[in-house]
Amino acid sequence: MSKKFVTLMLSVAIALLFAATCIYAGTEVADTFKMETKEYAKRTKSLAEFTHKDHIEKHKIACGDCHHDDKGKPLDLKMGDNVQKCVECHKETGKAPEGEKLGKKEKIVKYHEKAIHANCIDCHKESNKKAGDPKGKGPAPTSCNDCHPKQQ
Repeated sequence: MSKKFVTLMLSVAIALLFAATCIYAGTEVADTFKMETKEYAKRTKSLAEFTHKDHIEKHKIACGDCHHDDKGKPLDLKMGDNVQKCVECHKETGKAPEGEKLGKKEKIVKYHEKAIHANCIDCHKESNKKAGDPKGKGPAPTSCNDCHPKQQ
């Protein structure tokens, strides 16, 4: 084999390895992660921890049950797809300002904190009701301290 051919093949192999690494790194989703974002540098409660694995495998929740488009319709996703963080679309991070004239649904669409809490808490309450508790209390956490444990 010629030296040029070997050099060319080595270059192609390195380029493919680099491309595959970049693609994989951009779509990797941690099984468990803290709901941390720079927009919440100051907070009064500890960070909530979320586990994709439990929600998907144990509770049989589809990705689109949480991840949706701008009209609220579920996205057709699978593990490994590249997904934006919630705050990329829900730009306003904190609670709605006092006196703002938006309904609950509009606040959920606009405000990150409202969207996260409504999505998680409403789903957890519904899950608990299906498990037999008419008040929505049960194994799925529904109170502040269940998801935001007191900091040590």
